[in-house]
Amino acid sequence: MKELKYLIQKSKVRTLLWGFCALFFTSCNDWLEVYPVNEQVTPRFWQSKEDVEAVLAAGYEELRAQVSGSLVDWSELRGGSIMSRSNTNRQKMQQFKLTSDNKLCSWASMYKILNYVNSVIHYAPEVQGKDETYYTAYMNAHLVEARFLRALTYFYLVRNFKEVPLIVQPYVDDAQSFEKPKSSEEEVLAQIRADIDWALQSGAAKEFYEDTEWTGASKGRATKWSLYALLADVALWSGDYDACIDACNHLLNARQESQSGYFPVFMAESAQWFNIFYLGNTNEGIFELNWQSNLYDQTAGSPSNIFTVGSSAAYQFSPTMSARLEEENALAIETGLNPVRASWGTYAIITEGESQHCVWKYNGLPGETTVSQTRLYKDANWIVYRMADVMLMKAEALVWKGSHENGLVAIDLMHQVRTRAGLPGYAAVGSEEEPLPGVIEVNVDDQLEMLTAILNERDMEFAAEGKRWYDLMRFGRSQNYRYKENFIALLKECNESADDAWLETALGDPYGWYLPIMQSDIESNPLLEQNPYYASTSASN
Repeated sequence: MKELKYLIQKSKVRTLLWGFCALFFTSCNDWLEVYPVNEQVTPRFWQSKEDVEAVLAAGYEELRAQVSGSLVDWSELRGGSIMSRSNTNRQKMQQFKLTSDNKLCSWASMYKILNYVNSVIHYAPEVQGKDETYYTAYMNAHLVEARFLRALTYFYLVRNFKEVPLIVQPYVDDAQSFEKPKSSEEEVLAQIRADIDWALQSGAAKEFYEDTEWTGASKGRATKWSLYALLADVALWSGDYDACIDACNHLLNARQESQSGYFPVFMAESAQWFNIFYLGNTNEGIFELNWQSNLYDQTAGSPSNIFTVGSSAAYQFSPTMSARLEEENALAIETGLNPVRASWGTYAIITEGESQHCVWKYNGLPGETTVSQTRLYKDANWIVYRMADVMLMKAEALVWKGSHENGLVAIDLMHQVRTRAGLPGYAAVGSEEEPLPGVIEVNVDDQLEMLTAILNERDMEFAAEGKRWYDLMRFGRSQNYRYKENFIALLKECNESADDAWLETALGDPYGWYLPIMQSDIESNPLLEQNPYYASTSASN
């Protein structure tokens, strides 16, 4: 199958889309940054399945561009584990001192993705009537991918802005207004769930893609497995723990459910851990945004270039996170184990001037222990979901549900992830077997203790993978903000960029956990209302 091959061959994408993008979309300063010029262009463009594929490919490409454009900053800087030492805008984000003129708050590119996929959903059925080779199976498979991208994009938006304009139709003529009010978080989440449910129930979600030229196709495009991973994440965020556990079980039991023999698996051997990042697209991967340098000259925006290694690296581990990484490394060595996600796994220490802990997983080579020996091509993938994530999401959902039995299952899942990392694992307090040296004993009947252990395990396993801030927010907001004060205390402990008193103020109002809407967007769209935290004078510090 050759569809979407130009997702990898960027030059072909741009060539194929040039006429469409130049005529159909025009750059401007409104809150979407794109809108249709006139109603005559669209019917002329949507003529064949290749046109549908081109726009779908553009959606993927734009999402990939947002790794360096938004996704790293939104997901990491406020969590206290990754920090920026020099960029003023990023420092304001990590200090919770954002203002509505900060360009890091722009959602324009995310809405560009949405307009691409909304267009696919709207026009694909019309194309089927024009292109006799555009079979229903092809079309439904494209619609599955479009709905996955729409759901994932809105999930990023709702976690960062809480309330956003909900747009599920493309802009097809200049008579349409781009002025839209915000929808509630509940409405946006309902749309996300509806898109995922449609895609799973359609029967058109693929388990893998046959592509002899792009070996990562099955990881870089939406599959049935990536839909289940997204569903688990959305359900966990929404407090629908049964749905989260069910979605996780589909992935954990994929071997039995697969009709094709292609399914993701947790790679349990410690020696396999670094392979997740070098060269990527492993059996553990579920959905990854792909780069490919040696064939297609793709390096810009890759995590290898975002998380550079050196004294001037734009992002580094914070002092608190660095200390935890060092402790994990020492524990493994003391207990005679080989730590794979610590020194020369997750991080490398740069001793030029002030000692700094840089992100190594996207730049290093397996077994190399010098910063001069890095991967030849700076094209590491951005991994959105992998199986260890699924295991820990299920563990967290079980803990939120409660019960001793659920806690024991959660401990076992946590244990598997931690021992794969080359570390002593977890054991339940009071278990019959005497725990081995270095094993962390956790009271499975203490929900806060269990959640804290899961948060720690997720932070160490997914360091610099775009998870930390969302994990912390979920901890603080779940079950009617049950652990809000613990969330604030944890941020004060981890985030050394901001003053404790200021963090108390900024995080005391849950709206302060989200981003402000760009003032220029509000001026362009008078129906938008600013996040109330940033509309008050309390955020002016």
